[in-house]
Amino acid sequence: MALPIGKIRQKWGAMSQEARASVAYTVCSIVQKCISLINMPIFCRLMTTDEYGEMTVYTSWSAIFSIILTLNLAYGSFSPAMLKFEKDRDRYISSIQGIWLVLCGFFLAIYLPFQSFWNGLLKIPTLFVIFLVLETLSVNAINLWSGKKRFDYEYKPVVALTLIMSLASTAVSLAFVLLSEQKGTARIIGHVVAVVAFGAIIFSLNAIRGKSFIKKQYWTYALGFNIPLLAYYLSQMIFNQSDRIMIDHYCGKGKAAIYGVAYSLAMVLTFVLNSINNSYVPWFYKKIKEGKEEENAKVANGIAILMAGLIMCIVIMAPEVILIMGGKKYHEAIWIIPPVAISLLLLFYAQLFINVQFYYEKKKSLVYASVGAAIANIILNAVLIPTVSYIAAGYTTMISYILFAVMNYYTMKKVAKEKGFSLKALDIKMLCVIFIGFCSICFLVMTLYKLMIIRYIVILVALIIGIIKRKDLMFFVNSVLKRKA
Repeated sequence: MALPIGKIRQKWGAMSQEARASVAYTVCSIVQKCISLINMPIFCRLMTTDEYGEMTVYTSWSAIFSIILTLNLAYGSFSPAMLKFEKDRDRYISSIQGIWLVLCGFFLAIYLPFQSFWNGLLKIPTLFVIFLVLETLSVNAINLWSGKKRFDYEYKPVVALTLIMSLASTAVSLAFVLLSEQKGTARIIGHVVAVVAFGAIIFSLNAIRGKSFIKKQYWTYALGFNIPLLAYYLSQMIFNQSDRIMIDHYCGKGKAAIYGVAYSLAMVLTFVLNSINNSYVPWFYKKIKEGKEEENAKVANGIAILMAGLIMCIVIMAPEVILIMGGKKYHEAIWIIPPVAISLLLLFYAQLFINVQFYYEKKKSLVYASVGAAIANIILNAVLIPTVSYIAAGYTTMISYILFAVMNYYTMKKVAKEKGFSLKALDIKMLCVIFIGFCSICFLVMTLYKLMIIRYIVILVALIIGIIKRKDLMFFVNSVLKRKA
């Protein structure tokens, strides 16, 4: 046992600081995701669907409030600013926090005098709205702090804080839920208490180091950079969160909880997609720069097949995954997983087209696709959720992602024509074949959800084929990961 550990230490010592940071952040992200997945079956069993739905709806509003109250300034303009104002990063960070304080103060000035009206509209109490403001400031202050650390490759404090916060949030929330009769409220309070406790310290630390809440140069730069992208950020967040909010409005928090569990499990591989994209994009951009973008076609097809295969594992095992993670009361969630899982593959396709737009700095066109897809999602939800079922939200999500991918494809074609980018860099016909095949198998698998024995036979046959062809499969996976077109 000592030998492998020794080899790992040796390889770790030979890595550059940048490589160590990249590995540490990846492992941290995986561990954090695992903690989140472990939380789900615990709280699903301790709480009713209505109580669990309170947290689901609160989380959705939290994501939207974060965009409104911070303008997403911890992202977007942040990375360029860390380079542009390299010698004055602390003051830039404290200035960004100054903008947030002004925005939060302005929001509270509008909200508090008319809180009854707003509470009725949002369907959440005043206490939760105050929590949303405090959590938004806390989480984003931590994001600023950790973002600066990432630029300095100081991964140890970021990893430590991230994991400690995840564990503390779980522990405090669990204690509150066990001790309270109002478990939905207790879950939210426990989460917020843990986050704000750490966030208040980091917010204060950022302020003390920066010593300035107002600096015109930094305010002008940050707002000028992010405000044009605000429609994109907000539409993306509404796109991802509106389903649960609208299900809560039309069907209640219990159904929102069931949908939230299904959505989280169907999208569980998003971090895999992001990891693949983060390593794939630099290689792809290098090929564009060298005029060899056509070499990308086989790689993109390979990644699409790999993603489809991984997502299919979630789809085919949906009944068992839901039973383990949520229990019998979440059984209806199995019918939501396939269409939402299809949406994840569509998200990958859209990202392929977006990568080209970003390379040629055509960011504004991305706003139209995002806003269009978000509006379509809201309209479809408003029509289908009350008339059909909350399960329809899974299909409205899928349709909206189809629209999102198609709009980004045509935008990419326009950019390609303007910039001389070869469209042979993507084998659209093959990508469509993969998508159609994947969808067909997904819906076929759905018909087997109630035929457990037949589905298990199919899974067993697939496993046997996988074991027999394991060398070919590993070669394929390694070829994709190493980007050997």
